[in-house]
Amino acid sequence: MSDLPKSVKMIEVGPRDGLQIEPRIVPTGEKLRMIDAIAEAGVKEIEAGSFVNPKAVPQMADADELFDKIEKKPGVRYRALWLNPKGLERAIENGHVDMDGKLTITASEAFIKRNTNRSIDETFAQMPDWIAQYREAGIVVNSLGVMAAFGCNFEGYIPEDRVVRLVDRTMKIMDDHGCRLTYLSLADTMGWGTPGQMKSLVGKIRHKWPDLTLKLHLHDTRGQAVANAVAGMEMGVTEFDASVGGLGGCPFAGHKGAAGNICTEDLVFTCAEMGIETGIDLDALVEAAKLSEEFVGHPLPGKVMKGGTLTRFKSEAGRA
Repeated sequence: MSDLPKSVKMIEVGPRDGLQIEPRIVPTGEKLRMIDAIAEAGVKEIEAGSFVNPKAVPQMADADELFDKIEKKPGVRYRALWLNPKGLERAIENGHVDMDGKLTITASEAFIKRNTNRSIDETFAQMPDWIAQYREAGIVVNSLGVMAAFGCNFEGYIPEDRVVRLVDRTMKIMDDHGCRLTYLSLADTMGWGTPGQMKSLVGKIRHKWPDLTLKLHLHDTRGQAVANAVAGMEMGVTEFDASVGGLGGCPFAGHKGAAGNICTEDLVFTCAEMGIETGIDLDALVEAAKLSEEFVGHPLPGKVMKGGTLTRFKSEAGRA
């Protein structure tokens, strides 16, 4: 494939994936201002927080309070992350989280043990219990996220066939329990991916399961994120996780000072220059990025928030 999509969807993960690695505990009120600014810019889906062990991720200790206080905007989904049944239970009981029925697996045995304290086989063995818990809450299970799908700091490059097998194995479990996989997220959790890898793995997935909706979760650890996103678009991917200002990084990935997730406003800028619609006000999103930088108290890696958009320059050139 080579035709670019006419539009793409951004899922903002800065308030969760972006902030979780920050040493300064951002107060709940500041998080709320950040989330509100992102929603005002036109982002329609925001991962606002996570229901995880606060001892492991202190930044997320206020998840219940945060979701209780979010002033939801019409048409915007406010999602969360959970890693175990207790976290899912907390999210359900909160009552303010926009729930989705998602299963997760990690393509790296070494990383899944560090991140969840379970092996790949143990994770598969627990999937029926996850499905039952979702079903009891009336939540349809149709989504899978594959972490470390392109490479791992502890294990090296991940074979593409392994990722395909993991997806296939999950599908069989879901089929056995009356569910159907329709949505797949591939995560470059530690920033190993390159454009060639993106096209190769996404191509294999699309060839085998052409009806799956695909999302990419990209990290900019080695400066490849925007190029990887464009490669994904060329293969028909239309959904991307992204983090305002380039906030982020996984606290269990073994990085020291590496860049975080793909920067939302940088990716929106790229899409705009390529004629791809996002529905996001780029200038407003830049202001949200600057606000986020103020809250964390150090410079963020986003480029457009510093270099500016081309709007003024195009206008001046047109008058010349």
